[in-house]
Amino acid sequence: MRVLVHGGAGAPPDAPAPRQDTLETAADTGASHATPVDAVTAAVRVLERDPAFNAGTGATPQSDGVIRTDAGMMTSDRAAGAAASMPGVEAAVAVARAVMADTPHVLLSGVHAVDFAADTGIPVESDLWTADTRARWDDLDSHPDGSPTDHRDWVRERFGRTDPGGRESPPGDHDTVGAVASDGDRFATATSTGGRWLALAGRVGDVPQIGAGFYAAPAGAASATGAGEAIAKTTLSRRAVRHLEAGLGAQAAADRAIEEFSELTGASAGVIVVDRDGGCGTAHNAAAMQTARH
Repeated sequence: MRVLVHGGAGAPPDAPAPRQDTLETAADTGASHATPVDAVTAAVRVLERDPAFNAGTGATPQSDGVIRTDAGMMTSDRAAGAAASMPGVEAAVAVARAVMADTPHVLLSGVHAVDFAADTGIPVESDLWTADTRARWDDLDSHPDGSPTDHRDWVRERFGRTDPGGRESPPGDHDTVGAVASDGDRFATATSTGGRWLALAGRVGDVPQIGAGFYAAPAGAASATGAGEAIAKTTLSRRAVRHLEAGLGAQAAADRAIEEFSELTGASAGVIVVDRDGGCGTAHNAAAMQTARH
């Protein structure tokens, strides 16, 4: 089983070494499974449990102070499932898999996704806050209250801000996690996130959108990370797989997709890709993106 994982694209992490160790563990854990779907599920679960990544435990709060998680999954025969805007759910990838396997739909959201997860035995009352996230939230100059438009105005001043050096801020803002896997014949991809720092309550980014945060086809699979709104508008993962379908290998497809993304948006992102010939590709235009493969 070939497995490639990423831990997000954005500002350089404060402690890259332990994060890299977790990524290596995730890739190895995924590779020990018999099917690509099992592989990407297991790999992403390792990352969702680690508070160093912005997925599951360690995810970021939205403007109302609630942490909501999203995830999406797809296979090379185009089975797909996703779940979005779930408070209290660490194992977002498990919910996406359940949507794919057990429903006729491709996306469930909000409290209904949480209720569905609970009925399938997935824990839904996890405390996703960490001491670091709580401190960052408490240190804000203000917290919004009032109507959704009051929240909107507060978010407009803060969402996606950069620091004086031009780096996207804060660290961890884009640390969506993802995995792609192949057993030589079949592919799967999965992506999971805790969203972006200081987004409007209820915001859903690219991760649970097919073709944006994840995509798989007979030619291969991709998982994306980065500035979610820009990724969704340019369907970054679908773009990468389209280049595989046109005959490029995994690395060339990843490079081309990020090059096009940069030209179209000026935003930062990363993508991982696996192809039919056993190739793995990674590319990003952010300051950093950590990956691991098995």
